[in-house]
Amino acid sequence: MFDIKSYTEANTLKELFEILDNNHDARIVSGGTDILIKNRDRDQNFIGKDLVGVTRIPELHGIHLDAEETLCIGAASSFTNVSNNELTKQLAATLAYAVSTVGGPQTRNAGTIGGNVCNGATSGDSGATLFAYNAILEVQNSRETKNIPIQEFYLGPGKVNLNQGDVLVKIKIKKEDYHQLNGHYTKFAQRKALDIANLSCATLIKEKNGVIEDLRIAYGVAGPVPIRATIAEEFAIGKKISEELLNEIGEKCLESTKARTSWRASKEYREHLIQLLPVRNITTALGGN
Repeated sequence: MFDIKSYTEANTLKELFEILDNNHDARIVSGGTDILIKNRDRDQNFIGKDLVGVTRIPELHGIHLDAEETLCIGAASSFTNVSNNELTKQLAATLAYAVSTVGGPQTRNAGTIGGNVCNGATSGDSGATLFAYNAILEVQNSRETKNIPIQEFYLGPGKVNLNQGDVLVKIKIKKEDYHQLNGHYTKFAQRKALDIANLSCATLIKEKNGVIEDLRIAYGVAGPVPIRATIAEEFAIGKKISEELLNEIGEKCLESTKARTSWRASKEYREHLIQLLPVRNITTALGGN
């Protein structure tokens, strides 16, 4: 049933790096929630490979603030841990909520935020939200540590900026990217749970006296990778919030996105959601209904 060559658990990063350096067929497994799917789909990056579990590695767990008040989230932190963590709820509430919408309780308990990002799926609930937070991904191998902006990490559908031997260790959100930003995440799917998004939208906003000082609008399933609506964001800065402005922002979002038709939803339906969801998110973030 399973075309898996072997399974090993690494207990430290050093041990993991040694395994990856000595076996180029080794593939990292975190929560393992996609193993059956990859086996069913005959994924050639998975079939016949040696799997290495990483959930026992202490350095990949934990959520804390560093000396510069950067929020650091271990890549092997489960969705449940991220959504329930007091720091995440206090400083990055939109992210905490977004990962609480992943699958069902079993998937959230086992699945990890790092695995979700490394899958490279545009539909991942953490992806669009981390785009809105300008997340930095700390990637290590046996030779170096790299800090990769999340916008440079997603290369295409299912393709990410990881080389042989690279390990995503933590996800970092700088203070300037969470401080005084309110937000909301909306996932539009066929079902209310246990479903992949037809379209998702994460929105963060900072305003003063009704004037927008900062705005981030990020989408999942509006293109081959998560995407920021930068044209709409730049258009909104410095403008006073009004119903007319919100509708204009929604229209501007179409200029940055690349919706397409799939069996889940038509291009036209997704374009309607692209315009609608940021309006709803901004209204919710500012305390409206």
